[in-house]
Amino acid sequence: MLDKAMLIFVRQAVPRPALLWARNFTSAKISENLSDKKEPQSNEKLIKVAIIGVPNAGKSTLINHLIDHRVCPTSMKVHTTRATAKAIQSRANSQMILFDTPGLVGDRDAKKHHIDANFLSSCRHAVQHSNLIGVVHDVSNSWTRNALNPIMVDVLKSYSHIPSFLILNKIDTLKSKRILLDIVKNITNNQLESIKNYRIKKRKSSQDKPQTEAKANRQEVQEGWPHFSEIFMVSAFTGDGLKEVMSFIYSHAKAGQWEHLATEATDQTPEQLIVQSVRARLLDYLPQEIPYALATELEFFENINGRMFASAVVTCPSERIERLVCGEGNGKLKQITERVTSDLIETFAVPISLTIVTRIKSKDK
Repeated sequence: MLDKAMLIFVRQAVPRPALLWARNFTSAKISENLSDKKEPQSNEKLIKVAIIGVPNAGKSTLINHLIDHRVCPTSMKVHTTRATAKAIQSRANSQMILFDTPGLVGDRDAKKHHIDANFLSSCRHAVQHSNLIGVVHDVSNSWTRNALNPIMVDVLKSYSHIPSFLILNKIDTLKSKRILLDIVKNITNNQLESIKNYRIKKRKSSQDKPQTEAKANRQEVQEGWPHFSEIFMVSAFTGDGLKEVMSFIYSHAKAGQWEHLATEATDQTPEQLIVQSVRARLLDYLPQEIPYALATELEFFENINGRMFASAVVTCPSERIERLVCGEGNGKLKQITERVTSDLIETFAVPISLTIVTRIKSKDK
């Protein structure tokens, strides 16, 4: 089973951030070339895309499905992604780098979820180093789907020189797809005529409206962004519409030396992925704001003969919270451990032995 996809870690020959993937282990001798500097090829192409959006828009799920690797931990709660990470795919002579960014939030939410300044600036940093901006917009939320978040619009205005495209996500949750047209019109400031494949014929009745009424309607339109170069309607969960997104991104690849080996799928270390995976499942299994008060760190990690051994420690602010995390007879903690183990096997494609333990934060800290 495991010979289809094996993960190789070469601790000394490779810099720590390198996570190497090999789908055909028997034919790919990766370790032989790792220590040598990669020679630039004249026909190489590179495209870097910043994937941005508000919390829980589905950015990480989208990226995992786009590159067909689980390298971005996901959960049902907001702020699963706490720092920008790269997801990498290389095919033929082109390499695509997707920046998975934290959800854009205001000062109020930042304080509520204990978000530091680096968290808020990481999105802009990713955009600065990208060739394209992909805006992921959640159409399942009836309260927010008809407008772009003002913080999002501010980012797009600040980097208007970088081409942007819109991804309407979670279309599988809509009972009627007819609502998508109204959503697109609202968040593009009714500038569909300038977007490829979205030319809408004007109704005669709209031409007969008095000028004052038309002006009033324009004032009612919530702030959006009229300069998207393309719009995609997808479901990151089912994979519907993702092939078109991939084709669009790769079509914008330009001549440039690859920044990563063809076998790399992310710039994150195994240790980082384990900690983030534990944190993601804590978000899923614990109610309300409790998981945001927990601190997760890796106590032990080792890779021995193709098998991973890891131990994570979850620090709880009080004994009451520790009991909630563990559950009766440690039942909940066992469920979390099993789910994280399953996630990590999917990520690394090797057996992994994982233990998660809890402790109470010292009062003197």
